[in-house]
Amino acid sequence: QLCLRHAHGVPVHHHGGLDGRAVLVSMPTSETESVNTENVAGGDIEGENCGARLAHRISKSKFSRYWRRWNRFCRRKCRAAVKSNVFYWLVIFLVFLNTLTIASEHYNQPNWLTEVQDTANKALLALFTAEMLLKMYSLGLQAYFVSLFNRFDCFVVCGGILETILVETKIMSPLGISVLRCVRLLRIFKITRYWNSLSNLVASLLNSVRSIASLLLLLFLFIIIFSLLGMQLFGGKFNFDEMQTRRSTFDNFPQSLLTVFQILTGEDWNSVMYDGIMAYGGPSFPGMLVCIYFIILFICGNYILLNVFLAIAVDNLADAESLTSAQKEEEEEKERKKLARTASPEKKQELVEKPAVGESKEEKIELKSITADGESPPATKINMDDLQPNENEDKSPYPNPETTGEEDEEEPEMPVGPRPRPLSELHLKEKAVPMPEASAFFIFSSNNRFRLQCHRIVNDTIFTNLILFFILLSSISLAAEDPVQHTSFRNHILGNADYVFTSIFTLEIILKMTAYGAFLHKGSFCRNYFNILDLLVVSVSLISFGIQSSAINVVKILRVLRVLRPLRAINRAKGLKHVVQCVFVAIRTIGNIVIVTTLLQFMFACIGVQLFKGKLYTCSDSSKQTEAECKGNYITYKDGEVDHPIIQPRSWENSKFDFDNVLAAMMALFTVSTFEGWPELLYRSIDSHTEDKGPIYNYRVEISIFFIIYIIIIAFFMMNIFVGFVIVTFQEQGEQEYKNCELDKNQRQCVEYALKARPLRRYIPKNQHQYKVWYVVNSTYFEYLMFVLILLNTICLAMQHYGQSCLFKIAMNILNMLFTGLFTVEMILKLIAFKPKVGL
Repeated sequence: QLCLRHAHGVPVHHHGGLDGRAVLVSMPTSETESVNTENVAGGDIEGENCGARLAHRISKSKFSRYWRRWNRFCRRKCRAAVKSNVFYWLVIFLVFLNTLTIASEHYNQPNWLTEVQDTANKALLALFTAEMLLKMYSLGLQAYFVSLFNRFDCFVVCGGILETILVETKIMSPLGISVLRCVRLLRIFKITRYWNSLSNLVASLLNSVRSIASLLLLLFLFIIIFSLLGMQLFGGKFNFDEMQTRRSTFDNFPQSLLTVFQILTGEDWNSVMYDGIMAYGGPSFPGMLVCIYFIILFICGNYILLNVFLAIAVDNLADAESLTSAQKEEEEEKERKKLARTASPEKKQELVEKPAVGESKEEKIELKSITADGESPPATKINMDDLQPNENEDKSPYPNPETTGEEDEEEPEMPVGPRPRPLSELHLKEKAVPMPEASAFFIFSSNNRFRLQCHRIVNDTIFTNLILFFILLSSISLAAEDPVQHTSFRNHILGNADYVFTSIFTLEIILKMTAYGAFLHKGSFCRNYFNILDLLVVSVSLISFGIQSSAINVVKILRVLRVLRPLRAINRAKGLKHVVQCVFVAIRTIGNIVIVTTLLQFMFACIGVQLFKGKLYTCSDSSKQTEAECKGNYITYKDGEVDHPIIQPRSWENSKFDFDNVLAAMMALFTVSTFEGWPELLYRSIDSHTEDKGPIYNYRVEISIFFIIYIIIIAFFMMNIFVGFVIVTFQEQGEQEYKNCELDKNQRQCVEYALKARPLRRYIPKNQHQYKVWYVVNSTYFEYLMFVLILLNTICLAMQHYGQSCLFKIAMNILNMLFTGLFTVEMILKLIAFKPKVGL
């Protein structure tokens, strides 16, 4: 470096430091300081050297070295603190306190609660600011802003500080940016740090933001196009009824946007279409053409664009599930390796013989056969001979004309080729569930004759079908009970029948417990969940017989659970088994989606309370704006009839769904997410003024952005997450039965295709006259001719209308008889060509 500096003409000054070594004056004294070579090369060298010499002396002083050492020590300690579990849970605790503070806000709250909330918000803001500064100091600015959560925290904290300054200096009202306090609730998602499945779900939702943003841009352009078109078609034309003010109109661009968005949600869109038809003169020729606009808008927007949200949800859920499965496999592999290192040789052998790592505990439960004793049935072998075509079938592709033709295909024009069927359609014999080796009730051994006879009875098909028949009768008797006249003769008869049914079901359980044992050993009766359900239902029925008090008679309602007993037959129906497994898996693992949706719903409810609490009240007399004015009576006229005035009392009423507290706001928003009546709440919120004041028409149109954002996030996306989760679950469960198969899906389909393929036979008559008719009805021209006749017949049927003339009616009857004759001729020709059994 000295040589290079002399070569470039830059003077190098040496001086003796504390350690006696030469120090280069032009070297930076910190990480953020840079070297200005231009000023060194020219200018006042003496002044530059003096400043550098002074900075160097200060940096080499004992105080400076002590300060740097102490700074590094503090940053290490602070970094360890902010990454500790104690600090993590402390922040989560503060977030919960912030949640309680925001959730406690409601309409007409006392002044002391308002003061406590303001103080708590300022204190929490100070604590969150301290957390942000501590993280910036310990991690450094560059490392701090790498995390998206840290960027979000910084934005919310800075917004809160700005809001506090503006409110305290009386520059703006307290509402302003107070919604940022509610957005701060999203920090609670940091709890996913110790919840892998929820963390993967949140990560997949965040990764889908880019796809959703592209879809939202397309949706926004779609809405703008149809809004502009609606303004051109219906602008100022929805005022045909002067007695009624319509809110869903196309009179201006913002209102047109809201109307198109309402049609996309499907809520009351038909009323808007009827208004459009009436705007053009009613259901006549020019007016009916208007419905084309609404049909295209609804089909393209609701059926196509909005369903893309479902596709995005399915894609991201599949990624989240695969990531969760990979993490489970990795954890199980680590656990097995850990046990293998510490286990004995015999235990190691057991671990080696265990199922594959990918077979999680949940999958074992799902794949467990639902049998009477809880044991998995023995493997069913497929006889390859059973998969071959029947030997008695005619191998010739052209059958003998003298044959009955029962096996001929209906459509002769289908190409000759194999038609595969899946293996799931095979009806294979299932063996009886083996009886456990352990004794039953410590009395009946596995060789006991009575126990063997009980085992034979409960596995008999007649016994199973008889029990299912009694289950059906019991369900019908429960449905036939009279809930009003409890002492009626019908209820008396049904009550006696209930004694009989309960006795039969009790006998069934006793026989199964005798055959398989009660619950102590593996494969016993109570080791199966469906058997426990049966036992619970019968026990409730037996207990209800001994209870005569009407207050406890409600327990009898639980007897309806008896209708769930047919689910024991799912082992005989593979499709039903998969459906039941998917339902249980979806219920067990859908909790993560419920948590995310509930938290978002809660956040929007808190924002709604900030925006609309106490502002949705209105007086029945629209001329009054306050509760104090809304007193006494007022005169109204029904249907605008001035000659018939009606005197009604004034009343100060709140909206059916309001935002006066968090629980009421969550209920109101839930109705919005279902699209039922949400335009009424939307326009009620748009007209809201201030607290304890009546509505003003279109006072805050911009507030509709709140409802639009909520519907897009919750109704369009999160609700589709539930549907997508069911789809992903069905896909995964459909592959569970092949998880130990070495063939992939395409290879399995090829094997099934090869096993079930058989040639299709084509009927060709050998009689010369019959062959000519067969040739005609199989020709392409004949098929086109019949298609044209069917089309003309459909048009004739569609031309009938109310108020048609007699001449038109006679013409239609003649045409219908003509078409009926032509179709009859077609039927006769096909009967001649194919023979009755072949044609049918």
